[in-house]
Amino acid sequence: MSGGAPTAYVVDDDESIRSLWRWLMESNGIAVQTYASAAAFIGVYRRGDPGCLVLDVRLPGMSGLELQEYLRHEDIDIPIVFVTGHGDVPTAVSALKGGAVDFIQKPFGYREVLCIIERAFERDAQNRARRARHLGLAHRVAALTGREREVMRRVVEGKPNKVIAEGLDISVKTVEFHRAKVMEKMGADSVAALVQLIAEHDAAA
Repeated sequence: MSGGAPTAYVVDDDESIRSLWRWLMESNGIAVQTYASAAAFIGVYRRGDPGCLVLDVRLPGMSGLELQEYLRHEDIDIPIVFVTGHGDVPTAVSALKGGAVDFIQKPFGYREVLCIIERAFERDAQNRARRARHLGLAHRVAALTGREREVMRRVVEGKPNKVIAEGLDISVKTVEFHRAKVMEKMGADSVAALVQLIAEHDAAA
């Protein structure tokens, strides 16, 4: 995943609206890139670049909703803010149900727009932090040996060392050794912490 300052990626087929967005973002110190079509955005955007997508509902070729669906299908997770005319509000509500962060109705107030963009940037930062945490957890679990994983699963289930030893046909001392290695590799200082980590890992899998 790329780092750096977040960018507002604006997709709108109206050149005057794109110019307005560029002026509004740049005058408030926000990085901005504008595109006339969904295809133009897809051709340039690099997966993982931080920011949000400001997307007109009605676009020539691939519509805003179709681009939202395409990004979801490609597992590209960027917060989307839809821009809509008055008649498109039901469409925008449908977009929210599809995971969009918010929608902006034309004509829009600048202050409201800036607040919505900031919220979308915050959502992106939270999503990125969560993904980084899940990736770190996955790496820690992957570093465990097969035996350590067997012991860990039984520890998480609340089984005492003696029961684990009998179930795996190994000595209690060996269970204690593997258990200590699991706690060290997973970065857990208690069984409760280990249970929480594994629950989080399993939920993300």
